[in-house]
Amino acid sequence: MSATPRKRFWQRAAAVPVAGGFGVHLDARPLTTPGGAPLVVPTEALARAIAAEWDAVEGEIRPERLPLTRAANSAIDRVPAAREAVVDAIAAYGGADLLCYRAADPEALAARQAAGWDPWLQWAGRTLGAPMVAVTGVTHEPQPAPTLAALRAAVEAEDAFGLVALNELVTLSGSLVLGLAVARGALDAEAAWDLSRIDEAWQA
Repeated sequence: MSATPRKRFWQRAAAVPVAGGFGVHLDARPLTTPGGAPLVVPTEALARAIAAEWDAVEGEIRPERLPLTRAANSAIDRVPAAREAVVDAIAAYGGADLLCYRAADPEALAARQAAGWDPWLQWAGRTLGAPMVAVTGVTHEPQPAPTLAALRAAVEAEDAFGLVALNELVTLSGSLVLGLAVARGALDAEAAWDLSRIDEAWQA
């Protein structure tokens, strides 16, 4: 038997300063994670965004409509216990980054890819110490070992919340470079999404 869906029982959700960061209270009741830990996030902006998710609940509580809450739960409950595996999984995208595989034709598409992607490969080389090899076609081209090590170090530098966010950025875009650029404030998330969809936009 499935559990009876929980329904809204609170009047107002609010971000609240707590030890170690910011929590979210449903009226006077603090949110906790599925693992029973206090839901404490590092910034007030994130806590306010989570509170807004809960304020938007009407009737039944639907987890799929609480993406920031689920991300925070993952950062608190799951990532610390599996940190190395999470880092490995994200860093693996550097070995086959979207930005490194270019169209042979039409020339206009190849030119658009170069214009959009080359600056971010240059950024990776300059900022992360991770120069990357770009090739024409889809045949896998191994990246230099020092480059892969530098990319992994950049991923490993993120805390649990950063890893959760980076994982979303990278898996959605197919590019570790774009994900790291967004994580480090060098690139806007919307711009990164557009860059990751150059091929699809061309086909459309």
